[in-house]
Amino acid sequence: MDGTATRTDGGNQPKLPIYLDYQATTPTDPRVVAAMLPYFTEKFGNPHSTSHSHGREAAEAVEHARLQVARLIGADEREITFTSGATESNNLAIKGVMRFTGQKHRRVVTCVTEHKCVLESVKRLGEEGIETVLLPVRANGLVDLDLLAKALEEPTGLVSIMAANNEIGVVQHLAEIGALCRSHGALFHTDAAQAAGKVPIDVEAMHIDLLSISGHKLYGPKGIGALYVRRRPRVRLEPLFDGGAQERGLRSGTLAPPLCVGLGEACAISAAEMGTEAERLRKLRDRLFKGLTAAVPDLALNGDAERRLPGNLNVVVPKVDGLTLLAEVPELSLSLGSACTSAAVEPSYVLRALGMPDELANGSFRICVGRFTSDAEIDFAVEHLVDAIRRLRGKGAQA
Repeated sequence: MDGTATRTDGGNQPKLPIYLDYQATTPTDPRVVAAMLPYFTEKFGNPHSTSHSHGREAAEAVEHARLQVARLIGADEREITFTSGATESNNLAIKGVMRFTGQKHRRVVTCVTEHKCVLESVKRLGEEGIETVLLPVRANGLVDLDLLAKALEEPTGLVSIMAANNEIGVVQHLAEIGALCRSHGALFHTDAAQAAGKVPIDVEAMHIDLLSISGHKLYGPKGIGALYVRRRPRVRLEPLFDGGAQERGLRSGTLAPPLCVGLGEACAISAAEMGTEAERLRKLRDRLFKGLTAAVPDLALNGDAERRLPGNLNVVVPKVDGLTLLAEVPELSLSLGSACTSAAVEPSYVLRALGMPDELANGSFRICVGRFTSDAEIDFAVEHLVDAIRRLRGKGAQA
């Protein structure tokens, strides 16, 4: 299925509204849906009831999905724990590691632009008496490796730095961060919800000890995710909750085979198509950015121009309020930033961390293209965004 699936019959006019918020969520790929469907009705067994064929059939599907997830990041399938999503994976990784360590290395390092579930997990650990360090980022959104190295001079139990930012799409130097952590004896966790399936990740080469994945960010279903936990050298965690000790005791509860199968299939598709898809998305993104800047020369990019996700744009339009702009283009599904903080009326904490004044942060918004975005949709978006910006600036000049 390609981008033409979003067009109306026989024409080049896109079907409205146009979805350009692929970092908030992605539509489930039809191939993923097809793989999942039998496990709702025909192959409905409980994967933990393996005394009969129905249960064994479901268990085999779950284990195959586990292997597919592992292959996407260069891991062993025994290192993959299924969860409900990246929020649970992040909580389990951060709290699980630090609570297991007891009195040893009771210090966790992260950065100020992390996802809220990471920041809140770290905050909770601080309330439990664990030392917490929040590193600033550079103006381009990247972590300063020298500052990280300095922070690691103190004995540290865990470093948690996200692979790709959920607002500005900046991709961190994972291999360098992993090497620093390894050399200082600290475990390295990365929230890869936005990066997995979009940019290459190798947990061995990058010295990653724990990694979080979310199904609905890579064209899989919502409600499923995974946590990679290194086996050698072994990383130990304290579970978040108690139960029947499924998932090797890390995550109790009956697994949902349809969701596991969906995540596995989504990972397999991403692994096979990542290179060609990234190239196509970069072309669409660049077409969008060039079209906007040609008509609005003072429109600027937020975050590093090179180290960013292929489909991400986060831009600022001076003298235009972002929320007002979005209201002017109901034909386009865009966002101001993180879907998890979109109800907030204050400027993005991520953009503030880049040193951006509130006035400019309020004029910023996120545009994300994806697997089913077409050229026609890009051209439509450019035309309507430019018209809306001109209208709003005209109103401002008249005020």
